[in-house]
This record gives sequence, C-alpha cells and structure tokens, in this order.
Amino acid sequence: MKNQPVVADVTQNFYDSLASQYDKFYRDWRETTRAEAVFLDGIFREYGFDRTARLLDCACGIGTQAIGLAALGYAVTASDISAGELAEAQKRAAESQVTLTLKQADFRALAEVFPEPFDLVIAMDNALPHMLSHASLEEAVNSIVNQLRGGGLFVASIRDYDKALEEKPAFSAPYVHKTERGQRILFQTWDWFGDNYQFTQYIIEDEGTPEISKFCCEYRATRRDELTGLLLAAGCTAVHWKMPKETGFYQPVVVAVKGRGEE
Repeated sequence: MKNQPVVADVTQNFYDSLASQYDKFYRDWRETTRAEAVFLDGIFREYGFDRTARLLDCACGIGTQAIGLAALGYAVTASDISAGELAEAQKRAAESQVTLTLKQADFRALAEVFPEPFDLVIAMDNALPHMLSHASLEEAVNSIVNQLRGGGLFVASIRDYDKALEEKPAFSAPYVHKTERGQRILFQTWDWFGDNYQFTQYIIEDEGTPEISKFCCEYRATRRDELTGLLLAAGCTAVHWKMPKETGFYQPVVVAVKGRGEE
C-alpha cells in the first residue's frame, strides 16, 4: 500500500479537526441518525437480513449511521481512520444509551484489525472517494469485500460524480440551516485537477457576529461503473445502484452481494 500513509494522514487530520463540528452538517443530527437507520434497515431486509446480522460500519465518523442502527437492535462494530471522530462517536453513543464496539482502522486494511467476517458492511457519506487513485480504491474495495462472509452485503453512498464530471463545478450548493439565534451556512469550493479535486469546507455561523471555520481535504470523483467493476472483481456476484429519485436519499447508494462461495 505505497500511497496509504500520505492519504491516511491527510484524511485523518481533516476529520480529526472537523469532528467536534461534524453534526453541523445536519439540521437535526439525532433525527438523521434515526431516519438513516430506518433507510438502511429497509435495504438490509430487502436483501434477506434482519437485526441479528453482525454489522461493520467501516467509515463511521461520529456515528451517524452506527448509532441509529445500534438503537434498532443491530450488533454494530464501528471503525474509522480518525481518532477524533471515534472519540466523538463514543461520546454520542453514550449519550444515546447504545453500545458500539469502536476500533481505529483504515478501511484498506480491515483484516489487520478485524479477524472475523461480518454479515453487513457499510461505508456511507461519500467515504470511498477519499481514495485518490484507482489502485487505492481497489485496495479499499478488496479489503471491504474480504471482510464480508459469503452471501454478505456491502452498502455505500457516494456523490453523483457521473453527473459532476460533466461540468466539474467550482463549488457545491450551500446548505442553510436556521438556528435559535440566526442561521448556519455550509458549502464547499472545489479545485479540480483531472478527476481529483481539492475542496475547502466552509461553515459559517451567522448568529450576530459571523464566525467562519474552514477545513481542507481531497476527493477523487468516482464513477459508478468503476466502482461496480471493482466490486465484481473482488468477488461480488450482484451490484445494484439505488438513485435518489428512487430512494429519497441524498446520494446514490450501491448495494453489493458477495458470492456465497467467497469466504
């Protein structure tokens, strides 16, 4: 994994610095945890899994999906590359009175941390495009699929990069959340080079005297066909894309089934 340390350091530092403010992306973070858990639970049930399934959230962040799923009764193990986000997830799990098993792990090397396979693995909120090359994404996909038992399910969401690559926009549409004392505005500026782009995340608290926070990192625009091909090559026998018009979810979602003979 030649490029892993550099990518890991940049991404880890980004999320470590953002951890205490990550919930500001949501109008109501607690309601989001509940809604996204119900959404994912529906996908799991569609593919024959119930709440006895063992689940790994391999890009858990502050626990947005993991906490909601644990509240539904799933046995959830959650991992992330960011120690800061894991600490925030631990605090929020305690506040929500749910139990998570939390581990620090790079999702390109899950077998180094988890000796056992899982029934379900998720990586939501555009985590995979932090892999800045095809080779790095391939490492991640192989690691994740290898952590599934035969017949297991992988679910992930990414931005609609097929559409974004047509125009390569210079910024993302802003989110505006009303607060008790004013409003919060969040947006990103994007600086493209090839299929990659460096982005700056701005969080503006406009509650009297404006306060501005900014955080910088990098993504690689990942096409759906590329990710589909890698999942099939890694041992998945079926890959399905669920689009926002169908699901109401804010990003395209990929659902991949591992072959039953692939342990």
